[in-house]
This record gives sequence, structure tokens and C-alpha cells, in this order.
Amino acid sequence: MQQSLIILKPSAIERGLMGEIITRFEKKGLLITGMKMIQLTDNLLNEHYAHLATLPIFSAIKDSMKRTPVVVMCLEGKECVDVVRLMVGPTNSRTAAPGTIRGDLSVSMRENIIHASDSDENAAIEINRFFAPDELFMYQLINTPVIYAPNELT
Repeated sequence: MQQSLIILKPSAIERGLMGEIITRFEKKGLLITGMKMIQLTDNLLNEHYAHLATLPIFSAIKDSMKRTPVVVMCLEGKECVDVVRLMVGPTNSRTAAPGTIRGDLSVSMRENIIHASDSDENAAIEINRFFAPDELFMYQLINTPVIYAPNELT
């Protein structure tokens, strides 16, 4: 099974959307193997958003991400990164399709309520950035046999 990192951003926290977003992942059948609330620091944001560091809006992004604590989650499932990206929708919430998290709950490019890993490789890096090994848990949902066909569990 594949894993993906999710960050419920301050805009989701401030709007009281945590439960609704988490429920969507649970209803889909994704396993939450780690979850915690943290306050992001400059150092952590510099590392996580290093690819945006040269943009003029970088300090505004960091300020936005430090406004409140965030919820970080490690999700697990078959083709988890792609499944989550489809559920979340594109970064620009105005172009996100209805039915996606951003399409239903957001209208902003920057205040787009959620981060999701964009590749299996980045998911591994991001999960290691936000979780210690003893903060991730392996278990099985009781309804796993009706979420996946037996040949999909390998």
C-alpha cells in the first residue's frame, strides 16, 4: 500500500472544516496511519516549500501557514497519492471540479485549505519530515475486505 501526506492548512482549521475533510478520506476507505496538530515553524516551512522560495509571495505563504496550528496526516491505501490528488483537486480552488475537496470547500489559490503529496517520492520525504517512525501506526480497518478486492491488497 502507498502512503501520502496531507496538511489541513490554517484556512481549513479557521473555517471548522477538519472533520468534514477527514470524513471524506475515511469514507473513501483510506487508512489514517498518523495524525497530529502542530504549529509550523519558519525552518519547517523553508524546507517543505523550498521549491517556492524564490517566488515573491513566499513570505506571504509562510505567514499564512503559521496563522494557526495545522493538522498533518499520513494516509494509506492502494495508489494513495493519485487517489488523494483526485479527491483534493487542483491547487487553484477556482478551477477545482465540484465534488473535490477544494471544489466544494474553497475558492482561493493560496488559501486552498489542504496540501497533498504530489508523488510517491515526495510523499516519503514529506511523511519523514512531519512524522517520527513511532508516530505512524499499522492496523487494518474491519471493512477492508469490502473496500478492496483480495487481489488489490498485495
